[in-house]
Amino acid sequence: MDMSFYTAAVGAHQQQLRLDVHGNNIANVNTYGFRARVPAFSSLMTGEVRAIDEDLKRGVGARMEDAELDMRPSAVKETHRALDFAIEGHGFFAVQDPATGTITYTRDGSFVLSRFTTDAAGGQTQEGTEGSGVTQWYVSDGQGRFVLGSNGQRIVVNLDEESDLTKIDFPIGIFDFINYNGFNSGSENRLTPVDKNGQVRFGTGKLIQGYLETSNADLAYEFSKVIETQRSFQFMLRMVTASDEITSTVNNLR
Repeated sequence: MDMSFYTAAVGAHQQQLRLDVHGNNIANVNTYGFRARVPAFSSLMTGEVRAIDEDLKRGVGARMEDAELDMRPSAVKETHRALDFAIEGHGFFAVQDPATGTITYTRDGSFVLSRFTTDAAGGQTQEGTEGSGVTQWYVSDGQGRFVLGSNGQRIVVNLDEESDLTKIDFPIGIFDFINYNGFNSGSENRLTPVDKNGQVRFGTGKLIQGYLETSNADLAYEFSKVIETQRSFQFMLRMVTASDEITSTVNNLR
């Protein structure tokens, strides 16, 4: 079959992946702390020869190489909540899953206080669970994960009936990486570092209490890219149709 058929098929598939990226950015335009992703393409002819699919020939068209995080700063919005935090500058909040100990990172500083009770065996039960041990309050992300402090440990908050949260100094930690390239995205707007991000270090950003950082997804830009992607997708499908018509014409020659 004509090589144009395979080139167009690869192009249509890659434009669909590109559309998924921009669609996800649009869906999170109102998500606090969200970082948009920017798709990047490379040529299969001039770059390392790789196949998109085993059913397609090698070295045709282009592929979406990656969709990297756009780390440009975004505006902050005042919320007047004592447990809302934003980072001015570079850095991330760190949250730890109590079940697995896995630490992930986010720019969303919408936190809450969660109650955990230490049982006789030293284990911890989450808020709302009856226990006979010592009860402590921790800063969490509202999804059952602990927020880590500037010392890398869980933040314990001493509360009583007269406690004023606005007067408590929460030692929220800010952490950063040398390289932002390659973060894996998880649920609830969380990021998981990979080897090439380097070792985690303390961030240089400034902590702002009572504010949340808005999404840095630009709605006008994303919509323009969606239209551009749709037109490219249509063009690729027309190439498939044209290639099919040419092949049919050749096959019908007598």
